[in-house]
Amino acid sequence: MTSPLEPLDQAIARELAADGRCSFTDLAERVGLSVSAVHQRVRRLEQRGVIRGYAARLDGEQIGLPLTALISLTPNDPGAPDDYPQRVEHITEIESCYSVAGDESYILLVRVASPLALEDLLRRIRESAKVSTRTTVVLSTPFEGRSPTL
Repeated sequence: MTSPLEPLDQAIARELAADGRCSFTDLAERVGLSVSAVHQRVRRLEQRGVIRGYAARLDGEQIGLPLTALISLTPNDPGAPDDYPQRVEHITEIESCYSVAGDESYILLVRVASPLALEDLLRRIRESAKVSTRTTVVLSTPFEGRSPTL
């Protein structure tokens, strides 16, 4: 386990979490450091894995994937190897895969175009992973993708 972040690194991470497109100049001004010092600290945070990447967050409805669902996976054979993430990683509709405690082994976050597409996706997941599924359809998303509080 790595040590907690220094206050300046926390400030940099907090600013980048709020605005990943922030320039080094703006970031330096916001945290009170020189541009070169901020650049060096950001690179170090990236190398340590604190900052895992930068990405555009897309609106599912705007890109034709309005249906979001959570799919819980339960092994059909409890003695089978726990390699379910590898069995489903090729399925592009799966946005996230979480290993969880409880009755299920994993929960998948998926986005699809329609109920029919969800039905087809469930079939492909069951065939690929040899699992049973339980699906929760998301009705609305008041917020998502928050960064942890620093």
